[in-house]
Amino acid sequence: MVIDFHTHIFPDRIASKSIENLEKASGITAATDGTLSGLLNSMEKSTVSVSVILPVVTKPSQFDSVNQFAAEVNRTYSGKLLSFGGIHPDCEDYKNKLDTIKDLGLPGIKLHPDYQRVMIDDVRYMNIMEYADSLGLIIMVHAGIDIGLPNPVHCPPDRARKVLDTIKPSKMVLAHYGGWKQWEEVYELLAGENVYLDTSFTFDYIEREMFLKILEKHGHEKILFATDSPWSDAKKAVETVRSLPVLANVKEDILYNNAKRLLNMK
Repeated sequence: MVIDFHTHIFPDRIASKSIENLEKASGITAATDGTLSGLLNSMEKSTVSVSVILPVVTKPSQFDSVNQFAAEVNRTYSGKLLSFGGIHPDCEDYKNKLDTIKDLGLPGIKLHPDYQRVMIDDVRYMNIMEYADSLGLIIMVHAGIDIGLPNPVHCPPDRARKVLDTIKPSKMVLAHYGGWKQWEEVYELLAGENVYLDTSFTFDYIEREMFLKILEKHGHEKILFATDSPWSDAKKAVETVRSLPVLANVKEDILYNNAKRLLNMK
């Protein structure tokens, strides 16, 4: 069993153009076509049992459509796909918005400080995260450099640490192993803290020694397997975890058990 804790899909009508634009901006080639069917096909090839979908609300007006679509995905593909909700830091009445996400049965929220152009320790995010945590929602945050966007980095490890120290969220996940291509700072500032790190878009860019160094300090119980599909090949990522020089139970926790517990799956 494998749970991929970090994937993205686009509506069929815009998937091709969206992938094309993002490929140009990032200089990388997508592993799937970015559609829902493309994700399901990738899962079948890679032994992934469940994929967590992370929508990004890039402007407040998208809130209703994004979250209604997420709820529909969960109803239609229950047990196979599990979508989080999304919220923008400029959404009015953020508590009501988060209540809506909770009422829709969505297990968490995705925040993307770079796409939303707000620093992760901004008071707007702080308020959202504090209330989301009180509702028991998982808080997933893009962390570190975004390969397709210019500086500044809106969620570097030092600002993420400030959030942890201030809010003390119980179920926060920092994507890209705590901060993409900022892993020395992740090791120094975040490893060992009460936060989950996912492995999305990491294995092709991090030295194995650094990956294992962070793993040892942080503890394997708070590491979540993730790909960032369509931007990484799921089959290759699973094989990479299987090849790590760690105990079999550590691999199984990373690939499945940790996510199962966090998602409260039966």
